[in-house]
Amino acid sequence: MKKFINRNKEREFLAKEYSKNTASFVVIYGRRRIGKTSLLKEFIKDKKALFFLATEESENENRNEFKRVAADYINNPILADANIDNWEQLFKYLVEYNFGERKLIIIDEFQYIGKSNSAFISVMQKIWDNILSKENIMLILCGSLVNMMYSQTLSYDSPLYGRRTGQIKMQQIPFKYYNEFFENFSEKQLIENYAVTGGVPKYIESLEPYDDIYDAIKNCVMSKESYLYEEPNFLLEKEVQDIGSYFSIIKIIASGKEKPSEIASALEIKSTNLPKYLNVLIDLDILEREVPATENNSEKSKMGLYKIKDNYIKFWFKFIYPYRSYVEMDNIDFVMDKIKKGFVANHVAFVYEDICRKEYMNNLVANNTWDFVPTKIGRWWDRSNTEIDIVAVDENSNNIIFGECKYTNDKMNVDVYYNLIEKTEKVNWNKSNRNEHFVFFSFNGYTEKMKKLAEEKGNIILY
Repeated sequence: MKKFINRNKEREFLAKEYSKNTASFVVIYGRRRIGKTSLLKEFIKDKKALFFLATEESENENRNEFKRVAADYINNPILADANIDNWEQLFKYLVEYNFGERKLIIIDEFQYIGKSNSAFISVMQKIWDNILSKENIMLILCGSLVNMMYSQTLSYDSPLYGRRTGQIKMQQIPFKYYNEFFENFSEKQLIENYAVTGGVPKYIESLEPYDDIYDAIKNCVMSKESYLYEEPNFLLEKEVQDIGSYFSIIKIIASGKEKPSEIASALEIKSTNLPKYLNVLIDLDILEREVPATENNSEKSKMGLYKIKDNYIKFWFKFIYPYRSYVEMDNIDFVMDKIKKGFVANHVAFVYEDICRKEYMNNLVANNTWDFVPTKIGRWWDRSNTEIDIVAVDENSNNIIFGECKYTNDKMNVDVYYNLIEKTEKVNWNKSNRNEHFVFFSFNGYTEKMKKLAEEKGNIILY
């Protein structure tokens, strides 16, 4: 990518931590290819920093390489050849170099050292407590194995627990920044590209050379030599042991079975055995649990559904995984034909709904479209399979917003409004005493009848 995009909050936080005159200890973690290292490189581009990338080699090999990097940092070639067999001595050298000067030390892929020697985490705790915490220093530990980084640095059981002064869990870049990657793209191109890549910078970078989404899919995803072709395998194999079970769960959810009972039944396991798998996938930002927006106690709600949160994982399990045998036999055109027939209706349309709920609705609220602020924005459904794309409630008043989203080639007509009215009758939230508002999102605009209806009603917003 030609320029560094977004991550403003993360950069501001790191700058604030760096500006301190006391010890600072920050943990940065998140899935692979999410942009952690790029953030760090952007942060240190105008600073003198010790940047060390750990590897899956032994702790001894990592320590020797760290010693070499430290020697370059303090411009002391003698240190590079010194016989030092403990981490404490290395950090003492770093602290004593230009004593009192603000120092910036970064260990990327930190989890690999702890993986090779679990005692290393306790060693780092002693180094922080006895050496670094008393100095004018900023320490950043960064890693991409989410579960391992959490257990090593953030969990209550970790020796490093309570030492950090801050943490950043890197998330995908929101759609609202997507046009900065593809400045000449139409809204249609942006949405369809986002439906494949989500907000993962590395995926976005891979698709950048292609104007047509199907050319991008064919060259970047369908190619057996492309990293994206095997990406879901690679993401999970580093994080979980029983990768087959996790693949089965994601495949079942991608097929439309989102209820825990449906998932357990398809797996032929007890429902009580399911949460441990689902919770791991949620921690990895692959799944998310949703409940109807009107539920009072979301944690205890029995209406919870599990959705694939990651657009690329969702796309891959819908369109690549079921046809891998054809791809392996180089029947690419056959698979591309399947993708073209179902891509918009079975995938992009649902991603568009997510964009409307999570971004366009926030835009409307931020622009004071209504004289109240919704405390919950989400979907709504009941046990009879009635669904409403958007329901937003203000729990401090009796205001409720109902909405529908359409990503089609047709302009939205008044029938969508009247169908929605029928469905709202099934929503019991403050039914006897509520102020109803309506919002519609239509990619290809609205008919004159719909525009006139919105004008007459006064409680309809056409985005």
